[in-house]
Amino acid sequence: MSRGGWKSAIFIIFVEVAERFAYYGVAGNLFMYLTKVLGQPTATAAKNVNTWQGVSAIFPVVGGFLADSYIGRFKTILLASIIYLIGLVLLTVAVSAVPLPLRHIVFFIALYILSIGEGGHKPCVQTFAADQFDENIPQEKTAKSSFFNWWYVGIVCGATAALLVVIYVEDYVGWSLGFGMLAVAVAAALLVFLAGSGGYRRQAPVGSPFTRVAQVVVAASRKRGLSEREGLGVCDEDDVNMEGGAGVQALARTPQFRFLDKAIVIDNIDASSEKRNPWRLCPVNQVEEAKLVFQLIPIWFSCLMFAIVIAQLGTYFTKQGSTMNRSITPTFQIPAASFQVFTGLTILASVLLYERALVPLARALTGHPSGITILQRIGTGLVLSMLTMAVAACVEGRRVQIARENGLLDNPKSVVPMTVWWLIPQYMLCGLSDVFTIVGLQELFYEQMPVGMRSIGAAAYITVTGVGSFLSSGLISIVQGISSRCGHEWLGDNINRGNVEYFYWVLAAMSAVNFCGYVCVAKRFVYKRIGHDQGGHSSEKGSY
Repeated sequence: MSRGGWKSAIFIIFVEVAERFAYYGVAGNLFMYLTKVLGQPTATAAKNVNTWQGVSAIFPVVGGFLADSYIGRFKTILLASIIYLIGLVLLTVAVSAVPLPLRHIVFFIALYILSIGEGGHKPCVQTFAADQFDENIPQEKTAKSSFFNWWYVGIVCGATAALLVVIYVEDYVGWSLGFGMLAVAVAAALLVFLAGSGGYRRQAPVGSPFTRVAQVVVAASRKRGLSEREGLGVCDEDDVNMEGGAGVQALARTPQFRFLDKAIVIDNIDASSEKRNPWRLCPVNQVEEAKLVFQLIPIWFSCLMFAIVIAQLGTYFTKQGSTMNRSITPTFQIPAASFQVFTGLTILASVLLYERALVPLARALTGHPSGITILQRIGTGLVLSMLTMAVAACVEGRRVQIARENGLLDNPKSVVPMTVWWLIPQYMLCGLSDVFTIVGLQELFYEQMPVGMRSIGAAAYITVTGVGSFLSSGLISIVQGISSRCGHEWLGDNINRGNVEYFYWVLAAMSAVNFCGYVCVAKRFVYKRIGHDQGGHSSEKGSY
């Protein structure tokens, strides 16, 4: 029986679609549950949503480390799916059978069990699916080149279904039925995942990849006063088979982080030793792997502002919509949280357009196989996220003006006579920025990480959104504190009296400054290059 390829990846994609369906069924309407059912203030609910989303995006670091080092991706996905299912069952019980005075505690316990499940699921599923394509087989390598786009389509399909169906059920039928649907979906996905287990390609865990990076840093530090010319040579030992076999890539030498090159220099102590001390002397390949990790760190930091912008999607965007006219007929209103579906629909349409039109056109103009580089794709998304905040600020300013003209400033529960469709542009811009930035980060942190650290690479790009959520919570607290001391809260419960639009303009300005920093970082980036460069250093700068 042949293993891998699309026929195996499909089973894994189904698991991800179900998990995204469940996640957005909870996250998409969590803000409304906290404010309407549990009675939390607007700012408190926004911070709680951001904190939970942040924790859910930080745990994948632990899950990715365990998967790459000890457990393996298949077993990690299996265990995480079971934990996730337990969390959804407990969540359903919390909203249906637990008395309201105790519900707050049980509800949040269930939420953070979901976070633990996310920790094992998110860094491994995508990586495990990508592992089904062998880069040494031309047909599979071609299929893998578009895998990340179609993977994201699957994610968006799951999220869109949740935002359209589950949120409506939660708002107009019952929270217990809504959460119960999510539990059933994850249970079904778990069975599908197990059904395809006989055809998966699996990579064995390789031990702690952080140890190899630490060895490079320590070895370079111990030889900080030694130059390559003063040494007795360099360690060109074949390191390719030390991390799990033929799947490990031999890397060419690169000019960045020259200090780390000291780790490959052989001194008198190394020459007199019968066995190489890995904490004093490292092969070229190991040093280049460490460089790959270190050069991704500035990119990671420069994308945090994007994550802060995206964090507003399920909080203040939803709050805006809840005050506006959402009626389709005299008896039917669209749930405020369901407008996030326009972000998903934009992503679906944009991915298809990107794959079928933009890439061929850009390829003809630039000669680049992907049309534009990964870094250019991410940068485009950062610009779009800045525009998202500018548009949102203009719309919010108009909404407050209409509320003032109609004497509704002190009636936050009244419907402002402004159609909610005015919010569609900011939701669509949010989707466009996702298509460029998130998919770009997925590809960058998969392709540019050492093979043995790809689950951790997936976790790393996920933590961008997690840390961004934490920073969003912190920024809300700072803005609340400063504006309160100045005598007028920007982000109070009554957003008709607040100044949410000022908050959006602050985010737009911060995004503009951040983009300038990103361009500087991107220009210095050196893409991974496979194969030893016999002529010394090699480089392929991140043309931006």
